[in-house]
Amino acid sequence: MSVYDDKPWLARYDEGQPTSITPEFPDMLALFRATVEQHGDRDAIRYFDGRITYRELDELSDAVAAGLLDSGFSAGERVALFLQNDPQYVIALVGTWKAGGIAVNVNPMNRERELHLLLTDSGASVLVTLESLYRDVASKVVGDTSVRTVLTTSELDHQTRNDARILGGVERIGAVDGTVDLGELVERFRGQRPPAVSFDPQDTAVLTYTSGTTGPPKGAMNTHANLVFNSQTYRGFCELGPDDVVLGIAPLFHITGLIGHVTIAMLLGAPLVLFHRFEPSAAIDIIREERPTFTVGSITVFIALMNAPNADQDALRTLDKIWSGGAPIPPSTVKAFQQAFGQYIHNIYGLTETTSPSHCTPRRAEAPVDEASGALSVGVPVYDTVVRIVGEAGQDLPPGEVGEIVTTGPQVVKGYWNKPEETERALPGGSLHTGDVGYMDDQGWFYIVDRKKDQINAGGYKVWPREVEDVLYEHEAVREAAVVGVPDEYRGETVKAFVSLRAGKQVTAEELIAFTKERMAAYKYPRQVEFLDEIPKTVSGKLLRRELRDRENS
Repeated sequence: MSVYDDKPWLARYDEGQPTSITPEFPDMLALFRATVEQHGDRDAIRYFDGRITYRELDELSDAVAAGLLDSGFSAGERVALFLQNDPQYVIALVGTWKAGGIAVNVNPMNRERELHLLLTDSGASVLVTLESLYRDVASKVVGDTSVRTVLTTSELDHQTRNDARILGGVERIGAVDGTVDLGELVERFRGQRPPAVSFDPQDTAVLTYTSGTTGPPKGAMNTHANLVFNSQTYRGFCELGPDDVVLGIAPLFHITGLIGHVTIAMLLGAPLVLFHRFEPSAAIDIIREERPTFTVGSITVFIALMNAPNADQDALRTLDKIWSGGAPIPPSTVKAFQQAFGQYIHNIYGLTETTSPSHCTPRRAEAPVDEASGALSVGVPVYDTVVRIVGEAGQDLPPGEVGEIVTTGPQVVKGYWNKPEETERALPGGSLHTGDVGYMDDQGWFYIVDRKKDQINAGGYKVWPREVEDVLYEHEAVREAAVVGVPDEYRGETVKAFVSLRAGKQVTAEELIAFTKERMAAYKYPRQVEFLDEIPKTVSGKLLRRELRDRENS
């Protein structure tokens, strides 16, 4: 028997914390209906000065589902949610489930190329998006996809405050030819209750796109069982209850935002505080007003809060349950945050393929720091989860030895959408080979020390170098390009491009940055460009990204 089968990390759980849990609901709709029945008059969403109760959310999502079904929508079809952190995301998500559908999370920073790829791969028949995103991006690609229905909405809805720091410059556009206004659809079908739907726990609830361990974006099939389990995981490890208030600072399209904000709030019957997009000074004011108690987000968000002009020692007084993941957390930042606000940031670790956390620092614990490397532990495996450190031959490695992190548990996805070969490669036997390299100490704490993959982790967002290189190659002056992640004080890691030019061609670094910025999501385009006569390659012509990365890190 392996040391990992003994689960030494269970001794690190908080006193009185269970070591195993049983799913309380078969699917997310059953969970949602139970919350409406028990907490219908509680706020489900707080959006600036707007309020939506759980009963109102039930009615709004009923109308969306009825409208979808009236348009010919069938069970199992996909609805792409191309939205920011707005109430309409939650309304459309629940409405999709009530119509028997699968939600497709789409990053609102995506440009035409990226949106087209996701719509095509998922086969989405419905797109729900902001008016401005339809005008600027979606309108240019939906005609070449399987999308039949486009529902547009505005970030100005469901509130009247119009905070200029976040909503300044936003104007209502309204529905245009080929689109339907989401608000008008809701009014048309208000009061209609769609036929009751239930799901098998292993049915896909959401497609969440990730670059995963290899290649271009793939749709991870997060099941209803995955969502229910990790919602209960957050509740247990973070000691949450119905009196908590959830602060929505992580993007809802991201698996952290979906589970750590939306579904955990639903499970608790607690309010979810949303404010369209993160702006530090506005966030500080909203925290003071709404008095949230729990959140999870990337470390860059918490650094920004520390640097907000209106931040002071008392600003985050109620926010005493904070977790952070998605990017490495320097221990010095945890200490600085604690000095600034008196609150401790707990570390958490997971992937899209683990439906958010596979590891978590318990509520009443502080993660240890590795004395040799200075790395902060990412926590311990959560309930009913076995995590192994394996060597090149797949053998279990003893505590302290570095190898690949392999995760088995109820939160691991069943695979990638329409990609059986990729599924078998990343999930042989149902265990996730993460591509992340780390080790377990003799107390059961886990540490990440490196990544096997070339993927760049820029402030919690995953960037695949090949995608950036492909865009660079579209420029007439570029002969060769290699993209790597380099250290960055704010983002943890940022994108740098090494470029060699065609003979007789000239272009500046600034021009190349602008060129890629127009064609990619904001987190993907390179912040740095360096010109080389030749990009280092192997004899077979493979780019030596590691050599470039090592040079930058030396």
